[in-house]
Amino acid sequence: MAPIEFPIKTRRLVLRPYAPGDLDFLVDLHGRADVVEYLLFDVRDRDEVAEALRQRLGQTSIEGGKVTLAITVDGTVVGDVVLMHASVEHRTAEVGWVLHPDHHGHGYATEAATALVDLAFEDLGMHRVIARLDAENTASVAVCERLGLRREAHFRQSEFIKGRWADEVVYAVLADEWVTR
Repeated sequence: MAPIEFPIKTRRLVLRPYAPGDLDFLVDLHGRADVVEYLLFDVRDRDEVAEALRQRLGQTSIEGGKVTLAITVDGTVVGDVVLMHASVEHRTAEVGWVLHPDHHGHGYATEAATALVDLAFEDLGMHRVIARLDAENTASVAVCERLGLRREAHFRQSEFIKGRWADEVVYAVLADEWVTR
């Protein structure tokens, strides 16, 4: 697998590795209950976010497990997007995204996720890309559908998260489907 060349540029976005100067953005993002509602962690304080940023600084190669990139618009960080190995043996990657609510409604999550799915198939040789999410996360469900991912599974009350049983949905696309979408 060839190393990923950064930054990744789309029509409106620049996807780049996180930098130490991104701490204040992440503190704001991870400190919001409306942002972390469907994530696997609760609202984080500055020290917890600093540790999360420290981890993101090293997440620039899928061989290391995952690539987490800052989504920027005109130099301003608006969210992040992640691509991780779901199965090395089966050449399956998982894509995910988090966008600051101030930047919802502009198609940035869809544009950033499209770039990472392109990367997974075209540069990393993946066979399949999936997205796993809380079924109640209607905004991310809509992103999956705009991407052209197929809803493959709906697991009822499969995870106990933040004091409630949550349904998980799985969306997916194969490499040959992606090129003909």
